[in-house]
Amino acid sequence: MKTNNDVADVLIIGAGASGGVAAKHLAEEGFKVVVLEQGDWINQSDLPGLRPEYELLGSKAWHPNPNIRGNDTDYPIDLSESVAQVGMFNGVGGSTILYASCWCRAKPSDFRVRTLDGVADDWPISYEELVPYYEAVERDLGVSGAAGNPAYPAGYNPPLPAHPINGVGRKMAEGLNKLGWHWWPGYNSIPSQAHRRQKQCDRLGICMYGCPHGIKSSADVALFPDALAHGAKLITRARVAEITLNEKGLANGAVYIQEGQQYFQPAKVVIVGANGIGTPRLLLMSKSNRFPDGLANSSGLVGKRFMTHPFGTSVGLYEDDLGDFLGPAGEAIESMQFYETDASRGFVRGSKWHIIPAAARPLGMINRWTKGEGTADEEFWGEQFTSRMKDSIGHMIEWMVMPDDLPEETNYVTLDPVLTDSDGLPAAKVRYVTGENTRRLVDFNLERSLEAHAAAGATKAWVTSRNNPSWHNMGTCKMGDDPATSVVNGYGQAHDVPNLYVIDGSLFVTATGVNPTATICALAKR
Repeated sequence: MKTNNDVADVLIIGAGASGGVAAKHLAEEGFKVVVLEQGDWINQSDLPGLRPEYELLGSKAWHPNPNIRGNDTDYPIDLSESVAQVGMFNGVGGSTILYASCWCRAKPSDFRVRTLDGVADDWPISYEELVPYYEAVERDLGVSGAAGNPAYPAGYNPPLPAHPINGVGRKMAEGLNKLGWHWWPGYNSIPSQAHRRQKQCDRLGICMYGCPHGIKSSADVALFPDALAHGAKLITRARVAEITLNEKGLANGAVYIQEGQQYFQPAKVVIVGANGIGTPRLLLMSKSNRFPDGLANSSGLVGKRFMTHPFGTSVGLYEDDLGDFLGPAGEAIESMQFYETDASRGFVRGSKWHIIPAAARPLGMINRWTKGEGTADEEFWGEQFTSRMKDSIGHMIEWMVMPDDLPEETNYVTLDPVLTDSDGLPAAKVRYVTGENTRRLVDFNLERSLEAHAAAGATKAWVTSRNNPSWHNMGTCKMGDDPATSVVNGYGQAHDVPNLYVIDGSLFVTATGVNPTATICALAKR
């Protein structure tokens, strides 16, 4: 094993959203920062979005699921006991390379679920405590949106104006107005006008395939250039095998593998931001005599309480050509009408809805016809295929229902006893079964979404999916005040190892009913 001579003040494992926030902030404050990333830099010219075959590339080489993508920088995940697939991306920027850039703050009630609804646990922090950190990272990432959303407390004012609402958003807003239901222009971590080193969004609508123009605020574009300019060192293709401890039980660095060679990077503080699957995997691999069940795992909760957002979708057909391909791909509009608990519905918590332009893609359109409820058995060949594609492209609106997924210790991430990555390290094994509350929540909201389609004038509407994987990996290193019932405290500091921190979605106490990146970044900044 070779040892790097420079001792880092802070070693960050993972160059995704949370790692980017930490690296930028700490480097700017003068700390000697080293970042280890098992993937590599992404060449924007390699991204598939501008190629005619972009959907085919997105179904293999650029698929969010590492089992399908199969790069040598990925690690396999055993999903034999999971009803949901999972997603992540390994590389500088992490999963922000392929995310849609929906930027959604959690709501105040999300932090008080036990108090309000008698389920799960309250977070050890409040919405109000996170507000200044939400605001800080929204400035860093050029978040665009309209101020004054009545679904949030006063003062939610994104730094950039909202993107123009495309035809699908305007049409559905008219329908929601008829019903008297809440809607608001979408929030997106994509600049609506030139911001720092990024240009104004050119609205290609291909954000989930990576932004080939470098406009979307992925961590490699919006965060790491600043970190590197202030002296941070980023080591790529460095797969971390173990976080090590000194004789006092403090973290003193990490062992990583690069091109088959083992290295040791010493550090005074270790921060882990490897996502809700990679982080527990690394902690479980880092077992020792002091921690025989995995590093920082005296509670037994490392890897437990895995949550995702098993979303549902519905589509409607409309007579008008709505230009549904126009981006950004994250949110045209969103609705919080059914977000808070109403006990009469037969479940607790709720869901954010948002309009996405995913239906505009030809292969995506085929899936919505051939896998939809009530349409899967209809003829879809020859003349029927031609007719339906002509009627659909540009004429379809899709709602995505993002449910709050409550934690269950029977859903977990552990080490696979057989499967390994390309360096021989244990793969992750995920067990996930959608809970009854989540199923009821999704079903209720999908029915309401069909009512919204009807109000907006759809000639036909149907449910296209239930309980889909969201690629949001959360909850496996729960934060809390009690070391017996949590892994880290409210700052992500491990109860068992005081100079070890976790800063990614592993921290989440509940899933919330919104996309998690905004809260992940705010927690990392705090």
